[in-house]
Amino acid sequence: MKKKIALVGGGGFIGHNLALELKSRGHEPYIIDSFSVNNILNFTDKDIINRKFYRSILNSRIDLLNKNEIQIFVEDARLYHQLGRVLNETKPDIIVQLAAVSHANKSNKTPHDTFDHSLRTLENVLDFAKLTKTHIIYMSSSMVYGDFKNDEVDEKTKCNPKGIYAAVKLSGEMILKSYNQVFELPYTIIRPSALYGERCVSRRVGQIFIENLLSNKEITISGKGDEKLDFTYIKDLINGIILCCEKNEAKNETFNITYGNSRKINSLIDILSNHFDNIKIVNKERDKLVPKRGTLSIEKAKKLLGYNPSYPIEVGYEEYIKWYKSFSNKI
Repeated sequence: MKKKIALVGGGGFIGHNLALELKSRGHEPYIIDSFSVNNILNFTDKDIINRKFYRSILNSRIDLLNKNEIQIFVEDARLYHQLGRVLNETKPDIIVQLAAVSHANKSNKTPHDTFDHSLRTLENVLDFAKLTKTHIIYMSSSMVYGDFKNDEVDEKTKCNPKGIYAAVKLSGEMILKSYNQVFELPYTIIRPSALYGERCVSRRVGQIFIENLLSNKEITISGKGDEKLDFTYIKDLINGIILCCEKNEAKNETFNITYGNSRKINSLIDILSNHFDNIKIVNKERDKLVPKRGTLSIEKAKKLLGYNPSYPIEVGYEEYIKWYKSFSNKI
């Protein structure tokens, strides 16, 4: 059944990819975003070597959204009346809450922005949704678990976040659950991990590696490269989010939406070696605020949603490298 889906903060990496796929599957997505996070103005500083490349990626996002006739409301979700007016006019069936500062390091450096973009926007969304009982899908993070005590965690594992980003994400989860308790507001919480994929400008680890190698620079790795992450291709995450939109079984549940099998950071280097010669690696000391992670169990998502990821890094990261090189050659 066709659903009208509001993507708050939907102009970013996850949001624009989600909007495109929702539209292709017959839904009616629309974006509410001020474009104040990762906008073109963030990449005008001459010290940013690849600023032209980043600006081209951001422009390509808008071009794709316009080409697919996806409506964009350029409004600031931090402002109660601006967001409320759009939601009251459009009356969505589902709201996907994506607004946030997109990187843990940024959050620790600018905590005010993190609270402002994450919790203030969530508060405004919830104030609308509590009256209409609109299903809220909240994008959390694997960072809420903190240091993994074992090789694998599931949704019942106790959370012990490290740093401001993770603490704010977990706070959002708790606030959302409290609205369910008080107002019977339906919700779904999604915890992704180590995302990578086309048109990302957040400079995540997989992106930085490719970027540096294209510029004939060395790769910097925290520790020895044997740390494991549950690398997740954007297409798998998007499929998981859409299942949460379409399945009633997703309501009032929390899901790990990842590939479901952690891999060493050095595994990315192995794949990159198929595309680049003479890779130079520099090892640095681990950031103490970055938790030690591993595999996120996806058994719950498989059972309740029918979630079945298709992109191990040998497939997904290969696709991403090829896209990155092709897009770079066009700039």
